[in-house]
Amino acid sequence: MAKIMAINAGSSSLKFQLLNMPDEEIITKGLVERIGLDGPKITIEVNGEKVSETTPIPDHSIAVKKLLDALTAHQIIDSLDEINGIGHRVVHGGEKFSDSVLIDDEVLEGIEEVSELAPLHNPANIVGIKAFKEILPNVPAVAVFDTAFHQTMPKEKYLYSVPYEYYEKYGIRKYGFHGTSHKYVSQRAAEMLEKPKEDLKIISCHIGNGASITAIDGGKSVDTSMGFTPLAGVTMGTRSGNIDPALIPFLMEKTGQTADEIISVLNKESGMLGLSEFSSDLRDIEEQAEEGNEKAQTALDIYTTRIHKYIGTYAASMNGLDAIVFTAGVGENSTTIREKVCKGLEFMGVQFDEKKNDVRGEESFINKEGSPVNILVVPTNEEVMIARDTVRLGQ
Repeated sequence: MAKIMAINAGSSSLKFQLLNMPDEEIITKGLVERIGLDGPKITIEVNGEKVSETTPIPDHSIAVKKLLDALTAHQIIDSLDEINGIGHRVVHGGEKFSDSVLIDDEVLEGIEEVSELAPLHNPANIVGIKAFKEILPNVPAVAVFDTAFHQTMPKEKYLYSVPYEYYEKYGIRKYGFHGTSHKYVSQRAAEMLEKPKEDLKIISCHIGNGASITAIDGGKSVDTSMGFTPLAGVTMGTRSGNIDPALIPFLMEKTGQTADEIISVLNKESGMLGLSEFSSDLRDIEEQAEEGNEKAQTALDIYTTRIHKYIGTYAASMNGLDAIVFTAGVGENSTTIREKVCKGLEFMGVQFDEKKNDVRGEESFINKEGSPVNILVVPTNEEVMIARDTVRLGQ
């Protein structure tokens, strides 16, 4: 058995899980939040209960030290020597990394080189890597990239119709995100279907506050809805998804805002929040739609129509479809969204079962018996994927 830390470092937070591998048993999990800000706090699960402590945490190095101290203080482990590997989520690997990789100085340099593609995320991921390396220098550390799974996309799917030199000089192309989640649920779906992943055509719908749809043919990503950034694709909680790019200079002229300010609006004030004008939370919007709020209903229709369209496009692109998989917060829990997305796909063999759809947060089939296309709910588990790759590469 190996004890593996799965780490997701943000600019002011540090999410973690400690897992027993290969059993994939969660020993503990928690969150260090508000690092370098007022009111920092560490929360850790001890014997199934959350234990929180407010304590000064000026930087990520201190956050890591307090996290590791908490593991021994609460007798979750007896010694730091029990930690056999550390897996770090890294948002962007560019074209440099098509798989997870054991971290050394060269890899760290590579992650820093592509940081301009994810300026809000990669630097924070790097800080987390360095903080753990400082305290546990001899423990193997692995970088697991959100973009890596999508590196199997063919050129006709990832290139934009802009001057080719933009791709060659600046790396402008579709990268895709949520790759660790799409990889996990597609592999789990193959297990549930009792078929080799190589024989399956799957469309994975990772639908949360951020959302992306991925076409997976033979276990490989062949297309995905997010693009150069996570702003592209379907309508999301606060993100617009795809728009006509000519809208940006038009809005700059009309509102007097800068390009950066317009991009901020498209990232933080658009999507379901912008359409409904009251919330980015699907639960609030569904509730208001049921009570007759017209803007809430329109927001729901736009949200589901965009997902519905990608499913049809990707099924045609793969020349067939064996399964649709719903995952992430909305995909795992919203019966309304799943039904609205699936209705109207009967022509391509999607036979949705309303009774089976009455399920939240657990693995299940929600298609009618004998449906040519299976419809699955699969709770995502990015931490398990991180731990698996850490064991695979760290041994």
